[in-house]
Amino acid sequence: MRSPHALPSVLAGLALLVCLPVSFPAEAASHPASHPASHPDSRAVAQARRPFGADCRVRQSGSHVVAYCHNPYPETDRVALHIECREWWDLDTDTARVAAGPAMTVRLAGRCWKEIGSAWVSHAR
Repeated sequence: MRSPHALPSVLAGLALLVCLPVSFPAEAASHPASHPASHPDSRAVAQARRPFGADCRVRQSGSHVVAYCHNPYPETDRVALHIECREWWDLDTDTARVAAGPAMTVRLAGRCWKEIGSAWVSHAR
C-alpha cells in the first residue's frame, strides 16, 4: 500500500508536466500566407496530378520471368524488373532501368536458378 505522503509529490510532478511549454515546427505555427515557398507553382501541381506509369504484365514460367510494360502516357516511365528467388542461395535479380516512352511497349526478362519467390516492376520518372 502506498503512503499518503506520496500523493503530493505525484501531483506536483503532474503539474510540472502540464505547465511545460510546447513547441511546434515553424511551418505549423505560422500562417501559410506568410511563406510563399509553401505554395507550389501551378506547373508543379499540374505535373503531380498528371497520370503516370506504364501498365505492366508480369508472367512467370518455371524459373523465368518476363514483363511487358506499355506506357499510354506522354511522360517517359523508367521501369525495372525485380525478382526474388525462393531459395536463400539463389541470387535475386534487378534489371537495369529501361525507358518506356509515350505509346511504347518494353520487354523485361530475368530468371532464378530454381524457383521464383516473387517478381514485380518498379517505376521512376
